[in-house]
Amino acid sequence: MNVLFAETLRKLREEKGISQKELGKRMFVNHSTIARWENASRLPDATMIPRLASCLGVDVNTLFQLAAQSEESPNVIMVDDSKVILADGLAVLGEVMPNATITGFIWPLEAIEYAKMNRVALAVLDIELGSSSGLDLCNKLLEINPRTNIVFLTAYGDYSLDAWKTLASGFILKPLTPEGVKEQLKRLRYPFSTGGVDV
Repeated sequence: MNVLFAETLRKLREEKGISQKELGKRMFVNHSTIARWENASRLPDATMIPRLASCLGVDVNTLFQLAAQSEESPNVIMVDDSKVILADGLAVLGEVMPNATITGFIWPLEAIEYAKMNRVALAVLDIELGSSSGLDLCNKLLEINPRTNIVFLTAYGDYSLDAWKTLASGFILKPLTPEGVKEQLKRLRYPFSTGGVDV
């Protein structure tokens, strides 16, 4: 639950003298949706936050930052078609982000299905995924949630230019190391709490 976001939203709404029902009308959502946002049982998605900021007369970045400071365990995924690299990488991610829910996938389609059911904060993607491409997977994950941070992982630096043409946050050469992950976490487009130290 993101109690900080919920409490701030309630405070901003009350300062404007707007009821949950009235805010719901302005947002074109049911007032019960506003109630869920304010009791921290739900967070508005990325498309709702700019509309919410406009209705409340606040800076949209303020609301995005509050939403990113969720107290929930952030979902982090890693996709690599090598079981050995995947296992080693998951261990490194777990070391750096002890509060995160970290899930590994060999098959891109499984990662896509997971992302449809879970809000993914960070996806670490191998660029070469057998017959698939991590670049294509990046685009599909961003279609599902534009606020997913993407970091590419590869053994070949030649792919870096292609990677930067996407909306990725970063690029790491294999093997994945705690230092490399920490450096990338400093550069995320949409920061989140990792539970790690010295990040």
